[in-house]
Amino acid sequence: MKTDMTRYLPILTWGRTYNRTALSNDLVAALIVTIMLIPQSLAYALLAGLPAEAGLYASIVPIMLYAVFGTSRALAVGPVAVVSLMTAAALSNIVEQGTMGYAVAALSLAALSGAILLAMGLFRLGFIANFLSHPVIAGFITASGIIIAASQLKHILGISAEGHNLLELVISLTEHLGETNWITAIIGILATGFLFWVRKGLKPLLKRFGMSDSLTGVFVKTGPVFVVVATTAAVWGLGLADKGVSIVGEVPQSLPPLTLPSFSPDLLWQLLLPAFLISIIGFVESISVAQTLAAKKRQRIDPDQELIGLGAANIGASLTGGFPVTGGFSRSVVNFDAGAETPAAGAFTAIGLAIAALALTPLIYFLPKATLAATIIVAVLSLVDFSILKRSWNYSKADFAAVLATILLTLTLGVEAGVSAGVGLSILLHLYKSSKPHIAEVGQVPGTEHFRNILRHDVITDPSIVTLRVDESLYFANARYLEDKIQNRVAKDKDIRHVILQCAAINEIDLSALESLEAINERLKEMDVKLHLSEVKGPVMDRLKREHFLSEMTGQVFLSQFEATKALRPALAT
Repeated sequence: MKTDMTRYLPILTWGRTYNRTALSNDLVAALIVTIMLIPQSLAYALLAGLPAEAGLYASIVPIMLYAVFGTSRALAVGPVAVVSLMTAAALSNIVEQGTMGYAVAALSLAALSGAILLAMGLFRLGFIANFLSHPVIAGFITASGIIIAASQLKHILGISAEGHNLLELVISLTEHLGETNWITAIIGILATGFLFWVRKGLKPLLKRFGMSDSLTGVFVKTGPVFVVVATTAAVWGLGLADKGVSIVGEVPQSLPPLTLPSFSPDLLWQLLLPAFLISIIGFVESISVAQTLAAKKRQRIDPDQELIGLGAANIGASLTGGFPVTGGFSRSVVNFDAGAETPAAGAFTAIGLAIAALALTPLIYFLPKATLAATIIVAVLSLVDFSILKRSWNYSKADFAAVLATILLTLTLGVEAGVSAGVGLSILLHLYKSSKPHIAEVGQVPGTEHFRNILRHDVITDPSIVTLRVDESLYFANARYLEDKIQNRVAKDKDIRHVILQCAAINEIDLSALESLEAINERLKEMDVKLHLSEVKGPVMDRLKREHFLSEMTGQVFLSQFEATKALRPALAT
């Protein structure tokens, strides 16, 4: 029972060894992350089409719940750019933005996503993330980053523009370009330029003045806060809100409210696919960050428990006025670099954000939306990585085609179509690659018991024996390919009397593949050729013994390829 409790409540593991040093490090990390999260949370709420305060609400209770159920010591959970964009794309097709129904639909989307993640965790389905290839996900995130940046240009320019994909956004922006509010544009462009400079140029400048690495890091991370303070003061002091500069306006001065998602079957049905896609993408992004950071400290991440942690966080968001959340890359890296020792750093961050929600919200009344848009643009453009196209082109043309298709479909059809295509392409790519496994004809390396590809090495062969090494498990998608390969090889050479399948790389043979092996055995028998197996793994052999195939096979099963050669052609093996 104790083991089960610690499995589902990791806090019971790290909480027992919590000490003053960990507390001190967690508090410092929480302070830095809180300062960073305030403008970021507000910005991502607007990106999701929700009031600014929803971003703060989505960053408080979810973090605390993850601290209890999550296994990563450094992962910071909350709103992230891609999930916020997917939220807006999903909801805008169902309800009108800015209405009460929109906010309720956001709560329902978070609840549904949380339920999906929780169910996947309880049934230990964390392996599902393995079906999404990294190049495809990188392509989707790159395209999403471009769409997000383009969607924020309307706030930078102070104009109205709509669209769910890049083409629609560009057309809409072009049509309304003449309505540009130049004061807003100046604020937005200066804020964007300054934030880019902070990321690239501030650290070298401060180092030139002899500042330490840790201190320069703090200044770089608090750059967005400086922009928020400066632009808010400028709008307030110069009365720019009266000159058409769009501002955040009144933000409720309160802790997250208790809320309930809608349980309407019609709404939940419409949100089911978006919730599933958000869950999968959010989990993949989160687990990638968590495992990367954990590896640096030789810590262990449990993917199934991560699903439970993220599921609890999303359900918490749905009950406290939030929207779908996941582990964010930038804030998690900042949390790690700032010295976070345990998930308690996240809980302290939540407390800091709660204080901000109670005490600081009146101060952001005059915060221009252009500043928040600048924050989003600078954050998401760091996700854009076109180098994945060059890498995939050089390494695998099939991967390149999948990445390019994902990018183009996301840009032209929108994020939902893009991520759906990404999931489909990842699975199709796997099926395509495994449907045509590498099958090498091998021969004996002189003076050894090793066998290698006849096209790559100088080896000894015998005209009466053909040995084929299959470098893939055999299943329904590739069984016919093996049949054709053997048929073509044997049919053109009348001297062949033995075919040996070297099975060292075969981890499984399903029923379809077994039927294909039976067909191969019968065809070879008609040609007066015997079929043999070598180096069959134990679990595969156990399954083969349950059927009659081995008793009907014309040849034998050998422990090693060398033993097979020695038995069938003694002169060759010496």
